[in-house]
Amino acid sequence: MDPRKRQAQAEAMSAQKVITAKRMRILTAVFLVLSLLLVGRLAWVQLKWGPKLQTVAAAQREREYEDPARRGAIVDREGNYLAYTMKARSLTVSPVTLRRELGELARNEMYADGATRAEAEAQESARVEDLLRQMANEIPTMLQSENVDGSGGDDGKNGDKASPGEKGEKDKLPTPRVNSKDILEKLHADTDYEVLVRNVDPVVAAQVAEKFHGVAADRQDIREYPNGAIGENIVGRVSMDGQGQFGLEASSDSILTGIDGRSTEDVSANGQPIPGTLRDVVPVVDGARVELTVDLDLQAYVQQALEQAKLNSKAKDAEAVVLDAKSGEVLAMANTSTIDPNGDLERQLEAGRSFENPSISHPFEPGSVAKIITASAAIEEGLTTPDEVHQVPGSIEMAGVTVADAWQHDVAPYTTAGIFGKSSNVGTLMLAQEVGDERFDDYLKRFGIGQATGIELPNESSGLVPSREQWSGGTFANLPIGQGMSVTTLQLASVYQALANGGERIEPRVVKSVTQPTGEQMPQEDPRRTRVVSEKTAKTVVDMFRAAFQDDPNGVNNGTAQGNGVPGYQLSGKTGTAQKVNPDTGAYSNSDYWITFAGIAPANDPRFVVAIMLDDPERGPLEGGGGGQSSAPIFTDIANWLINRENIPQSPDPGEPMVLQAQ
Repeated sequence: MDPRKRQAQAEAMSAQKVITAKRMRILTAVFLVLSLLLVGRLAWVQLKWGPKLQTVAAAQREREYEDPARRGAIVDREGNYLAYTMKARSLTVSPVTLRRELGELARNEMYADGATRAEAEAQESARVEDLLRQMANEIPTMLQSENVDGSGGDDGKNGDKASPGEKGEKDKLPTPRVNSKDILEKLHADTDYEVLVRNVDPVVAAQVAEKFHGVAADRQDIREYPNGAIGENIVGRVSMDGQGQFGLEASSDSILTGIDGRSTEDVSANGQPIPGTLRDVVPVVDGARVELTVDLDLQAYVQQALEQAKLNSKAKDAEAVVLDAKSGEVLAMANTSTIDPNGDLERQLEAGRSFENPSISHPFEPGSVAKIITASAAIEEGLTTPDEVHQVPGSIEMAGVTVADAWQHDVAPYTTAGIFGKSSNVGTLMLAQEVGDERFDDYLKRFGIGQATGIELPNESSGLVPSREQWSGGTFANLPIGQGMSVTTLQLASVYQALANGGERIEPRVVKSVTQPTGEQMPQEDPRRTRVVSEKTAKTVVDMFRAAFQDDPNGVNNGTAQGNGVPGYQLSGKTGTAQKVNPDTGAYSNSDYWITFAGIAPANDPRFVVAIMLDDPERGPLEGGGGGQSSAPIFTDIANWLINRENIPQSPDPGEPMVLQAQ
């Protein structure tokens, strides 16, 4: 080869090597730069963005689940359900979104079948309508089917099924009333949210939601009141969001509500739980079960008796409280116009029905029924005996106030038993003067007048009695005969319970026990006990107040509740008539009255105390307006029912009738 060519070739190769080396250096530099950029970027992502991205990724995977607590049940003393919660679901959709998504699904199916875009768009509306009609037709059928397989897709975490076997509680929801036409109208609505069906069994709701695209099964708790208006004044109700509004539902809301459970778990992109990621588990604690002292059967009977008495007497309202004589427990607490929470609330409210419990919240002047306090004070202080004769005039003047008996008479020889059996205002004030205002004020306090009983219900009134410092000259002419003070029906019953219980007043209670879901009972504060009078005095007074029921054909030794006895049984009690205050004049009315009665059955072995108030009756409480202007017939009716149900043995022969008016 020519040396010159060889040299040229060598020079070319050398130049190529230089170029190649240069390119390699450039590529290496570029690579190094890119590597540095990538490493820097990676470092930036990891160090700067890393925590944030990690948080975002965790949030995308993380799912928080809530397990709502079941509200505790309320039962009577025998375990009959007064209120309980059923778990249910509401089937909901977003009609606008549903139709759009169904349209997309229909087009994709047609594309998969080889349809052109024009063909798919032309048939889309018809396909969507077919799917909507299918949903509208099949959902009612699924809801009404009794052959649900129970698989349903509910994993049991939410505890949706009702507890089976509990007395009075249903374990199956009633079939919702729904038709295809209504559902189809909702599916066609131009809205973002529609409730297709409420109160659906959770298992069935899960099956419907699984079968039909776009249908959700939203949680819905249903608070059931199986007895309607019976006891509703005590039980109360919950609001739409499950919060207690009235009665025990309100006062015991924190006990009944329970504590919601929670848990956190990671899921994959398709929503499947990632094993081993369950954490932060807070177990659900259901609400406690509250057992009342109330007897459901008795409560129903008393409410019906009051409604009938109100109708017969044309009274504005009526109230009654029944206590266990020995424990002070509330066996029944009733009033008229109690609302039925299962009915049309708006219509009932317009008709005058309410959720109120006036037996504890609406005090009234008791009238002569409160004279038993004066009698107890006089006997306890040793100032008189039941058979002592008093020369009682037709009227008496005290501190410039003249008080007369309800009937005109000259000086009459009434015994102490006669003063109260015939309800003499004058004789009562004569005894009160012997007691004295200071000691009488003390007895009012002992009997709980002007003091709340502490009953476990909201809105209890303390009633009203003037403090000793506020007494005017005429105060002591009113209080001993039951005027000038106000009490609730519960307080009135508590006065008589003290005497029926041997002189010891036990604050009335309506909650018997509170049981946690674990079966553990929550300790309850013992009711306060007050020694009002001695056991001997209590027995004497209860025995003496049998005079109210005494019936004398000659009209001499008859009491104000004559003709209202229960054959074979001794009853003790007192009638009362109190003038209402005229709101226009501020003075006592001569036409409007509270008619009261409180009594003990049986008197020889007290078991029950019953207090009753009729608000301004126009006639008697018996059928056709019979029974006189008295609440005694209602007491007798309730006492007789209790005696028969409890199969109480007949009372021993009391012997000769008491002398009420000496000859």
